[in-house]
Amino acid sequence: MNILLSRTDRIGDLLLSTPAIATVRRSFPNAHITLVTSTYNRIVVERNTDIDELVAIPRSVRPERFGAQFRNVDLAIALAPRSEDLRIVGATRATVRVGYTYARRYLARLTARLFVNRMAISEADPELCERNPQRVVRHEVDQMLDLVALGGARERVLDLRLDLRDEDRAAVAALPDRPIVLHLAPRWFHSGSSPASTVELARRLAGLGRPLAITANAEIGDKINAFAGVGAAAVLRDLPFFHWAAVFERAACVVTVDTGATHVASAMRRPTLVAFENRYFRLASQEWAPYRVPSRSLRKPQSDDEASLAHLRDEVVDGVADLINA
Repeated sequence: MNILLSRTDRIGDLLLSTPAIATVRRSFPNAHITLVTSTYNRIVVERNTDIDELVAIPRSVRPERFGAQFRNVDLAIALAPRSEDLRIVGATRATVRVGYTYARRYLARLTARLFVNRMAISEADPELCERNPQRVVRHEVDQMLDLVALGGARERVLDLRLDLRDEDRAAVAALPDRPIVLHLAPRWFHSGSSPASTVELARRLAGLGRPLAITANAEIGDKINAFAGVGAAAVLRDLPFFHWAAVFERAACVVTVDTGATHVASAMRRPTLVAFENRYFRLASQEWAPYRVPSRSLRKPQSDDEASLAHLRDEVVDGVADLINA
């Protein structure tokens, strides 16, 4: 049996799909499993032995043309509700083609039928969640497990998978053990947070009695320079992906905004605090919450006035203190 899976969007979403990928492997142990990724997100699964073949779609190639080279597959599943993934799966002409979309994306529901013959409808709708605080949205991991079940994969695996090696751990072995790790991303610097407030937050986290390690990627640019004097044991930027994950593995607690860092921390099974955006908090804090780890999900304030920023800092510090002392 030949199986094709496709997920070409973000790093965090592909990581949240690893239980579904493992479920396909366990359910079809003798199958040849090909995973299509983007050149950007493939790093997540480059070491994953649940996959027999890993193929990244070039940006210059149309999804239909790319998918057509897999006409030998029996089962194809689009793990993302994106046109690109649905078109790749549709082009395989597999006997069973599975995908999903959202309840109120009516046009997408119609067009998806051109590509798949088994379709799931996600209850994740930001507007409906805001209107009805009682609306329950399943975690994305659970939605992915239900999706692959439509293709016959029912031997469920629940754990996220990210394969570290000894050399990754050795690369960060000089860091203090069990630090608080603050991951800096652009969402710390606008819309209910600010550069100055985040610097002050880092200073307060450094005073909680554990070493503070700060990680950051290139997106934040020169803003990283403001954190040199906050008392951190280490300020690390642009680490190789698996070295970054190894930093998280050492952590007593990871503090982040809503970004892929949330899911890397969950894969490393570390307590995690996430400051989600104010808009659509009810959806994001359910569908993309830290997965199967002790956690706190906070809502960033609507405004950037000092009282609101101070309240967020207090909530973060108190939440981290609870997580590291639990």
